[in-house]
Amino acid sequence: MMKLDDLNNASTADFVRLLDGIYEHSPWIAERAAAARPFKTLAALKVALARVVREAAVDEQLGLIHAHPELAGKAAVAGELTAESTHEQHKAGLTACTPEEFARLQQLNADYNARFGWPFILAVRGPRGTGFTRQEIITTFERRLRAHPDVERAECLRQIHRIAEIRLNDKFGARPELGEQLWDWAAALAEHSEDEAFLTCTYATPTHSAVAAELMAWMRDCGFDAVGRDAVGNVVGVYNGTGEQRLLTGSHYDTVRRAGRFDGRLGIFVAMLAVRELHRTGRRLPFGLEVVGFSEEEGQRFPADFLGSSALIGRFDPAWLEQLDAAGITLRDAMRAAGLPGTLQSIQALQRDASRYLGFVEVHIEQGPVLDGLDLPLGIVTSINGSRRYTGEIVGLASHAGTTPMGQRRDAAAGVAELILFAEQRAAAVPDVVATVGMLEVPSGSINVIPGRCRFSLDLRATTDAARDALDADVLARLDEICQRRGLSYTLQPTLAANAAPSDAAWQSRWEAAVTELGLPVHRLPSGAGHDAMKLHELVPQAMLFVRGGNGGISHNPLESVTVDDAELAVRAFEQLLDQQ
Repeated sequence: MMKLDDLNNASTADFVRLLDGIYEHSPWIAERAAAARPFKTLAALKVALARVVREAAVDEQLGLIHAHPELAGKAAVAGELTAESTHEQHKAGLTACTPEEFARLQQLNADYNARFGWPFILAVRGPRGTGFTRQEIITTFERRLRAHPDVERAECLRQIHRIAEIRLNDKFGARPELGEQLWDWAAALAEHSEDEAFLTCTYATPTHSAVAAELMAWMRDCGFDAVGRDAVGNVVGVYNGTGEQRLLTGSHYDTVRRAGRFDGRLGIFVAMLAVRELHRTGRRLPFGLEVVGFSEEEGQRFPADFLGSSALIGRFDPAWLEQLDAAGITLRDAMRAAGLPGTLQSIQALQRDASRYLGFVEVHIEQGPVLDGLDLPLGIVTSINGSRRYTGEIVGLASHAGTTPMGQRRDAAAGVAELILFAEQRAAAVPDVVATVGMLEVPSGSINVIPGRCRFSLDLRATTDAARDALDADVLARLDEICQRRGLSYTLQPTLAANAAPSDAAWQSRWEAAVTELGLPVHRLPSGAGHDAMKLHELVPQAMLFVRGGNGGISHNPLESVTVDDAELAVRAFEQLLDQQ
């Protein structure tokens, strides 16, 4: 097995020779990466190699893509692949295709090459490392065939890096066992779903209770000293330390509809694995670990969200108990049906005493494309964006599309369209500020009628409250101006106002030190999504670590993905964080 010292102490020529086959027929990658030595960890080597490719010219990147063979293509049939590619295609079962599968792959290869001009690249051993099925490969092929060429070129390079990562693991005899366990827990938990086709786990449903029971069983197996489900449905595991104070950590286990496996749950698993490793070695920290699987964060079944974390900070609104779901069931009755007390007194008793806690840390999948685009497995969150949300309606006059002159129209949809473009331009002018109109509807619209009404949503976010409020003021002022100029009226209903949650400086520094200890570069970024950490921020210091998501960083989607190698690094970073206390 190769060792890092072999590479760090080798001449450049020997360095390139030792890494032969990691990147298909492209020795220039290793040659340029050699200048970044010494590498502290295998992860550092992987990042350095990926950086060389990211900084290469487009022609060089395309040359790397062209160096790879087609899946089940002519070279495979003729036995002309490299040993590494032969092994990977064989392991994925591509050498055992049915005639129908082989014909489909041949057609997809032809269509793909005609569209993009390069071979389709997929790390067929996948994020788990055990391989995609042939049907999964074909489905991925079909999906990516519809991508924009620039997006697809970037995805091919990311797949090449994953291929290289797996080959390096083989060469170094490295196995991400903690990451594999995390991945397998996520897959097993995803078997509990309200929807047979897609993962869905909403608050206080039988599925939700089954997930809680599974988490509690695994926590007991990991060696937690106390495990239970509290009055709001949070799963809480405590691993005692030698001191009285505790570090609070965790994330949520409910999901959106048609969800991915890692949003929220990854942060619970990371902490569980850290406790399991502590328990296996009989080690106690100077502080206790309290791991919370928050029962509700997504706001999918009831209008309120952050039910789980709101209870811990003493901000559970009594009015929430009377809220209704789509079936007319109150939150109180849903709680009782799930075996929870459903009383305000029991929920209020969950409030934590801030003096007993060192802080709150959360590990979370990024839910965005930044880390994936930079080929970085981990990122440090600087702040969770503050936000304001609205639902609104512009009202004009429905009239005939053919007979009403352009200068005499009161088009409600055109008014909203103008607002959308202004919000986009205004947000783009300031770093880390975003604006989105995610819902748009013309009620009873017709192809030959000028829209008289247009409903819309508005989501405004920024890393600071001041930047958020400035965006809010400008967008609302423009809405008023648009309507006055166009002869329209409007209504606007606020639905959410959340303050920004800057990361605590000391805890952010500890995350940065943990990432540095793994040999990885420190990349700081804000979180545009809301998290339980932004609620705990109101009680104790908080800071977050992001983990790269695959497939362009997509989340809240079945394509949400994390590799076992990145999951392993997340656990190791969490362990490093614990060792700093």
